[in-house]
Amino acid sequence: MTKIKFGIVGLGRIGMIHLDNLLQMGEVEVVAVADLTVLDSPRLLKRLALQGIDLVTTSYETMINSKTLDAVVICTPTDSHANYVEIAAKAGIHIFCEKPLDLNLSRVVEVLSVVKDSGVKLMLGFNRRFDKEFIKIHDLVEEGEVGTPHLVKITSRDPKAPSISYIKKSGGLFLDMTIHDFDMARYIVGKEVTEVYAKGAVLVDEKIGEVGDIDTAVVILTYEDQSMAVIDNSREAKYGYDQRIEVFGSKGMVQSNNNFHDSHRLYTVSGVETSLPLHFFLERYAEAYKKELQAFLSCLINGVSPPVNGQDGLISLKIGLAALKSIKEDRPVRIDEI
Repeated sequence: MTKIKFGIVGLGRIGMIHLDNLLQMGEVEVVAVADLTVLDSPRLLKRLALQGIDLVTTSYETMINSKTLDAVVICTPTDSHANYVEIAAKAGIHIFCEKPLDLNLSRVVEVLSVVKDSGVKLMLGFNRRFDKEFIKIHDLVEEGEVGTPHLVKITSRDPKAPSISYIKKSGGLFLDMTIHDFDMARYIVGKEVTEVYAKGAVLVDEKIGEVGDIDTAVVILTYEDQSMAVIDNSREAKYGYDQRIEVFGSKGMVQSNNNFHDSHRLYTVSGVETSLPLHFFLERYAEAYKKELQAFLSCLINGVSPPVNGQDGLISLKIGLAALKSIKEDRPVRIDEI
């Protein structure tokens, strides 16, 4: 069987996860990597050589122009995503790109037009859609087990805020962190959001406020049928990575709670003790990262559309921009205003 030849750009935390997962897929051959600092790491260079990766370069364009790629995985900082997607699309190379595609709405629309004209497949990395817990919630809702959904609750809290240097480039809480929750709010119940009302504050670290961001937020989303979703976010939960979803409907309710290090419960006269939730997204969504790349690969093999496409990214960005506008103007903002 002819293997699909992949390249990957960006060998940071997410890039290395995707690289390791690709190397475990029998239908894939990783033939090239690009990273600005890769040549400065003898240890990494040795590892890549042992894995049989022929082209290791600091230049994305060199990798794309090598004429060896069927698909590329983009794991670089957000401000490079749009350009890199556009370059790959024009070269006829299929694309998996970490979210968001860009922070500028008009730029996203422009790039999606290029992708459409090129005929290549583009999938965005909304990995939570591939988490088994959230898939179960989605499937039960789709099967009508809770009746007509009335309320969705999404809790998403990180164990520790990222560095200030990262926050400066991230696009802020809504476009960096909550954008996953905006996507989940649509995915879980299969409904579109029409209005956003957001409140935010700086309660974790005043330095976050000094660079123009917030670290704590509550967002109310109104769907097209007037049902609602409530999202709460924090950059710092001392007890670990807090990821929960609940859907309440006309026939009942379904919940997905945190994943823990183990399932023990210790009962003593002092109380009941359990393990803390898994510490961060690398642990919590390890399997989801594998499954999303497997889904992308399946699209390439079977010639079908990706389950998470550029339009999904565009809609989540619109919701995020509406949330920012809501904070700034202290009012509900309709999506059609964006």
